[in-house]
Amino acid sequence: MLGLPFDLSLVLLLVSIAFFSGIGITTIGPGGIFVTIALYSLTPLASSQVAGTAHATFVVTGLVGSAAYLHSGEMRTGESRAIAVVLSASSILGALVGASVNAFVPRSLFGVLLGGVSTTVGAVILYRERRGFNPFYDLEPLERRGQFALAGLGFALGICSGLLGIGGPVLAVPALVLVGVPMLLAVAVAQVQSIFIATFAAAGYALQGNVLLPLAVVIGTPLLLGVVTGWKVAHMIDPERLKVALGVVLLGVGPYLAL
Repeated sequence: MLGLPFDLSLVLLLVSIAFFSGIGITTIGPGGIFVTIALYSLTPLASSQVAGTAHATFVVTGLVGSAAYLHSGEMRTGESRAIAVVLSASSILGALVGASVNAFVPRSLFGVLLGGVSTTVGAVILYRERRGFNPFYDLEPLERRGQFALAGLGFALGICSGLLGIGGPVLAVPALVLVGVPMLLAVAVAQVQSIFIATFAAAGYALQGNVLLPLAVVIGTPLLLGVVTGWKVAHMIDPERLKVALGVVLLGVGPYLAL
């Protein structure tokens, strides 16, 4: 179907997963990771094709998500723009490095790394929420020290995202929450960052011939619909509940991926 190496039932399942993944992207951040999980666990694609195709879909979802949060006001302050610019710029190099390293990572190790990152971040967020959510670091994005910290964070996030094909928000949102950025602002900034991570990572994978465009289109369409739906949902739910949901989702999928 459409030149895809799957039968219709699997295509429909991937489309359904993509829609709900889109909701997750603009609601709690981790959404795109479920596209990566589905491609990794349900298809015979190589890990490089999984990551490359997933990143191709994240370029457009990042653009739509950024536009949505700009419309609702989260991206109109000097602080939000400073975080977005520094985090995005520093993520570019990291994404290219991660995409290059992926070629040397066996498929089995890819799953272990993906699961380990998910479980660790989820556990940290739930632990700190239960014990009283005090950030690890009080980020001041308009000061030089805070911008250096953001740059280091962005580079590290770029490497992980580029390597694992999980998009920016799944790591950026919990990371930003842990340094004191409000939940909705963290989600909004992560949308902007994801544009740059996904664009450069996808370009790296495309040069290797590992982006399946027909599959990216089939998955990307429902993903976009989910992104718009998720943005609306995010403004109807208490941010504290979103933090808990974020931790539960990440903690839940981690062990499955590592198996």
